[in-house]
Amino acid sequence: MRLGTCVLAVLCYSSACFGQASAPGPSTRPATFAIRAGHLLDVRNGKLLADQVIVVQGDKIASVGPAANAPRGAQVIDLSNATVLPGLIDVHTHLTMNPRFGYEQLGISVPREALIGAKNARLTLEAGFTTVRNVGARGYSDIALRDAIEAGDVPGPHILASGPALGITGGHCDNNLLPYEYHATGDGVADGIAAVQHKVREVIKYGADVIKFCATGGVLSKGDDPQASQYTLEEMKAIVAEAHRLGRKVAAHAHGAQGILWAAQAGVDSVEHGSYMDDAAITEMKKDGTYLVPTLYLEDWMAENMQKIGLPEMYARKMREIAPIVHRNIEHAFSSGVKIALGTDAAVYPHGLNAHELSVYVRIGMTPLQAIQTSTINAADLLGLVGQGGHHRARQVGRHHRGDWEPIAGREHAAGGALRHEERAGL
Repeated sequence: MRLGTCVLAVLCYSSACFGQASAPGPSTRPATFAIRAGHLLDVRNGKLLADQVIVVQGDKIASVGPAANAPRGAQVIDLSNATVLPGLIDVHTHLTMNPRFGYEQLGISVPREALIGAKNARLTLEAGFTTVRNVGARGYSDIALRDAIEAGDVPGPHILASGPALGITGGHCDNNLLPYEYHATGDGVADGIAAVQHKVREVIKYGADVIKFCATGGVLSKGDDPQASQYTLEEMKAIVAEAHRLGRKVAAHAHGAQGILWAAQAGVDSVEHGSYMDDAAITEMKKDGTYLVPTLYLEDWMAENMQKIGLPEMYARKMREIAPIVHRNIEHAFSSGVKIALGTDAAVYPHGLNAHELSVYVRIGMTPLQAIQTSTINAADLLGLVGQGGHHRARQVGRHHRGDWEPIAGREHAAGGALRHEERAGL
């Protein structure tokens, strides 16, 4: 099955439509929905099942089976002309940010970022992603967004949020844009074993579901080198030990080979980006089953749009240096057996284009099914959600059109099976 022939459909619902001021009470919510699927992809084995029905009761997917088993009295969503996939998972997003880079970022307040997040959460949900891991946000704005979605205040995917990412003074996760007299410091900056232990406890105190730290320099940051490790191995071990002891998984931003190796040795659950990965890092990641979260489509998007958006030269230079080697190294990691979960780094490019990542995975050697699995069973495994997919709070889906529900399932994008969002997102 060619990935481009799939039509993506989100398997959840809400009684509230986009644009409503507030959600109605539970008593007005239909008890049972029956989603009729012309074809349903079993993402474990790649089988296309014909004439299926997905039964949603309350806020849970109760069953999936032949259409003849549809319960009487259920409100029917007819997707009999579509191929239906499970809602997808993106394990590396920044919902509270947009593609604004360099000194332009300094003019955006934390409250404004939270409101930006509400818009981007809706776009992400409409793109077919019903769960995301948000790995880095200022002022705990992603925690506030997560809670607003959980309360039904705004539409969006289920969010596992990190709050501020941990980083060293002057590193990728610090604020390096202002001169000394401003004494500007990133929310997650902590140096030394005692300080990083305290910072892990602090971000958990304020609601973090997952811990994110910067093991190496980055591309879209001033004055650092993506290949250089930042935290020491001992600091990384302290971060991971503290997080795991308190029941949180750990994601490590890591481009450089040494930082990837140290992060894997420290026991992180996932390495983000992995651009300069080498055989030693691959061996270490395979040893403990550490996931790699490549973010590949952003290189394609940046190559096409870098000049158009006026990317500052201090960032553009690093982007030009890293772009030629990323796909080759990630392809080597995949062919070597490293586990991969889909992440996009959405915010580096516009939100809602997340599914383009799937087409890049096919270009580096995955089958279409393997690409889909990175955003379904692999991502669920990384996040600890295996077996829970039918038990998350149902989210708002569909769009309000002349008073009726129009399921988001009817269009496919030319690249990789993503829904078309240019019209709705204004892209």
